[in-house]
Amino acid sequence: MQEPSASQPAGSPLDFALLLALATLWGASYTFIRVGVATIPPLTLMAARTLIAGSLLLAWLAARRTALPREPAMWRRFGVQALLNSVVPFTLIAWAEQSVDAGLATILNSASPVLAFLATWLVTRHEQVTRRKLFGVVAGLAGICLIIGTSAFGGLGHQLVPQLAIVAATVCYAGAALYGRAFHGLPAAVPAAGSMVVGSALLLPASLLVDHPWTLRPSAASVQALLALAVFSTATAFVIYFRLIKTLGSVATTSVAYLRVPIGVAIGMVFLGESLVPTAWAGLVCVVAGVAAMAIPARRPQPMQ
Repeated sequence: MQEPSASQPAGSPLDFALLLALATLWGASYTFIRVGVATIPPLTLMAARTLIAGSLLLAWLAARRTALPREPAMWRRFGVQALLNSVVPFTLIAWAEQSVDAGLATILNSASPVLAFLATWLVTRHEQVTRRKLFGVVAGLAGICLIIGTSAFGGLGHQLVPQLAIVAATVCYAGAALYGRAFHGLPAAVPAAGSMVVGSALLLPASLLVDHPWTLRPSAASVQALLALAVFSTATAFVIYFRLIKTLGSVATTSVAYLRVPIGVAIGMVFLGESLVPTAWAGLVCVVAGVAAMAIPARRPQPMQ
């Protein structure tokens, strides 16, 4: 992944192409997880996901002759990022997807831009927080609800613990986006690889202890879903993610949570013959407007009071 340069300023067409690519890769991850957990327990699925992704990223760094940092302080940062962006949310979502409907899960997991915006405004203040970004956060969330349809809320509270698990994962993702700025001076592949290495080191022992993976008999479909999840939705996606954290910022990068919903709906229409709810087109307009407001730099930002 090419690093940003003076010829590729923040908010460049390349950034938005990468944001769209990230939305596609992460939007597909829900399907991969759903297929994977059919015959692979959630903990083992996520352990294998981080191990494969971490191995690929280490090979990529080796090919580019880029070494991981050796400072203990940096590895502690990798550990925090791994907990926030992979170990905890990966496991919670994989476990929750065994019982929570996809529509409701998507809505619950799309709140990370809201949380990142509030944390930036009230706590970290590391980015300019404007009324325009506030509009983007609200418009995007409204668009998600319109695309999926209000019927998705019908299951709210019926599977309370799994739904709270998804909310907790969403909080982790928002925190990870804010914490990601700690790696500003590093190539994007370095924090991606470092966090995956730490993530696999934490998840693998738990998988061996709890699931006894040598006794499992996963289906071919689950194995294929795992490989796609690790290669595309994790290794590739995380390099893009850390690059965008540096160029677009935390709040704008979390707008990918909104974009992946219409992409997922489009995939369902093309490959599964699904149809849109009547309000979906209005929702799509809201999502596009929201992402644009959050990601396109304003000429004269008006700080929130």
